[in-house]
Amino acid sequence: MPSLPKTTTQWFWQPSRRLAGLNLTVLSLACLAVLLSAAPDGLKVSLGLLLVVQAADRVVQLLRNKHPAGRRGLRYTAQGWQLWSAHSGWQPVQLAASSMAIPALVLLRYKTPQQFIYRSAVIAADCLTAEQHRQLRVRLKFSRQRWQAAI
Repeated sequence: MPSLPKTTTQWFWQPSRRLAGLNLTVLSLACLAVLLSAAPDGLKVSLGLLLVVQAADRVVQLLRNKHPAGRRGLRYTAQGWQLWSAHSGWQPVQLAASSMAIPALVLLRYKTPQQFIYRSAVIAADCLTAEQHRQLRVRLKFSRQRWQAAI
């Protein structure tokens, strides 16, 4: 197993255009499926409105995340993993064993010490440079203390 340096490493990412496009495409196909279904008209309208509301929410989230204060970050220090948000700054997090790092994306499952429920963050390959994304995947796979909460 490769030896990883003990230095602080951090990554900041932007929202993924590919994931946003995929999400909106799936929502559009769901709307089309509802329209073409044999369901009663009242149910079609209700489901269509729910899908439109969800699509609008995704667009608002995408626009909000483009603001520099909306960037997210992750860093690894000798004390463990920390997640950055504009609202609360650097916070220690505990990564779940269900976190996943593959070439196309990194799925971070994490919780802060105050939380009981794990949350998720998806970092697609187009959110970081290719080298940064590779470094993050390697750090996640070979970190000896990846499941421990930061101190």
